Amino acid sequence: MIEFIGYMLFVLSSGYYLITNLQWYSYKLNRVLFHHTKPIWNVIYFIIPLGLYLLASALWKIGIVISILYIGMLFLWYRGLDKPLVWTGRIKRFFAILIVSALFMWFIAGCEFVFAPFVMAWIISLMVEKMLFLGYKAKAKAKIEGMKDLIVVGITASYGKTSIKNFLAHILQGSFRTYATPRSVNTLGGIMKDINDDLPDNTQVYIVEMGARLKGDIAEIATFVNPHYAVVGKIGPAHIEYFKTLDAISATKLEILQSNRLKEAWLHESTMAASSDHVHLFGSDITDIVSTFEGTSFILEGVKYEVPILGAFHAINLAAAIKVAIDLGIDKETIQKRLKTLKATPHRLERIDAGGKLILDDSFNGNIDGMMASFDLASTYSGRKVVITPGLVEAEEELNIQVAKRANEVFDLVVATGGLNLATFEKYVDKDKLIKLTQKSQMQDMLIKHTKAGDLILFANDAPSFI
Repeated sequence: MIEFIGYMLFVLSSGYYLITNLQWYSYKLNRVLFHHTKPIWNVIYFIIPLGLYLLASALWKIGIVISILYIGMLFLWYRGLDKPLVWTGRIKRFFAILIVSALFMWFIAGCEFVFAPFVMAWIISLMVEKMLFLGYKAKAKAKIEGMKDLIVVGITASYGKTSIKNFLAHILQGSFRTYATPRSVNTLGGIMKDINDDLPDNTQVYIVEMGARLKGDIAEIATFVNPHYAVVGKIGPAHIEYFKTLDAISATKLEILQSNRLKEAWLHESTMAASSDHVHLFGSDITDIVSTFEGTSFILEGVKYEVPILGAFHAINLAAAIKVAIDLGIDKETIQKRLKTLKATPHRLERIDAGGKLILDDSFNGNIDGMMASFDLASTYSGRKVVITPGLVEAEEELNIQVAKRANEVFDLVVATGGLNLATFEKYVDKDKLIKLTQKSQMQDMLIKHTKAGDLILFANDAPSFI
């Protein structure tokens, strides 16, 4: 009985570790195994405990001791996370299947094949999720095709797509019953769920954000929702480790043009695509960009637009939204008026004035162009400047060298969070201005100790703790 309890405790606790990591990485096992930003975690929190459990069970019949120690270790790991497991229906189904699989294997072979329940649970849960996925997909397809007057706008980019989506939704509201995919929902599964659960039946314009990690991801979404209008924003090295080249990234983003009811498309010049009667390039037509701590202004096709949004890089995202809105029949004067009430996308160079400090929350902006623009804006501040950043994630080392060098030039204090790019910061940032922050739990004490009223504090790409 004690052996059985120890066996079940180990299976469930290690299952918790595995499924937490899978949820972080969109349930892609290859990403957990080969692209984990902290691969040592898999060794410390799974491989070593598994080996110790098998050894203790086989030689001394004290597997329960290892299980209890393992649970304690996982509890300490859990306390350090800022992105713990979210108990979705999929997670609950996985654990139900894992329990059944563990019981089955116990009665077949005891604790000798403790790894087998994970394999069984993963395979069976994949089959279950695939069947459910097909059902959800058919339901969403029927709903969106049944909305005969619905106009669909598809938006993708290496970075900036969420901002384009939010900017366009703000401009269109007041002229159309507009609905946009929430937050950063941009996968086929997330979009299907959004259509089934939240898309109002009376929507006139549905704005769909589309993301990709692999070739074919955008095509899968585009051929499902079939947008009438498409936008491809700035192309850059986001997720370069998956696509390998910028050409591959651009080609994947351009899959949005595969919609069978596409009327017009606007592509940023970085796509290197060719224009046509219905495919328009933009970028060089944006001029006179001025960015301050009060907002951004620029001229597009002879018209000046002013927005209370920080960051010169947003001119590209705003221009894309403006072009779609004009094609949908909204006049430029109305667009100018509505842009003056625009609010920043949360955590994307969002200004916060607190405790006498100017805080720029750019924690969701993880691309080189956006980070450099935020550094440029910070450089215009006359007071003391502090940046808190882990650097860039899923990016080449050359880009993080660029980040570290520019941070060293602009800021009086550089706080490097996590260990992902710490070696780069140590090499290119002056020692007297570099602070290493290994745990986010130390953030508040660090801010109290090292910052003061009058400081500018930039949170740049605040990566979660598993990164």
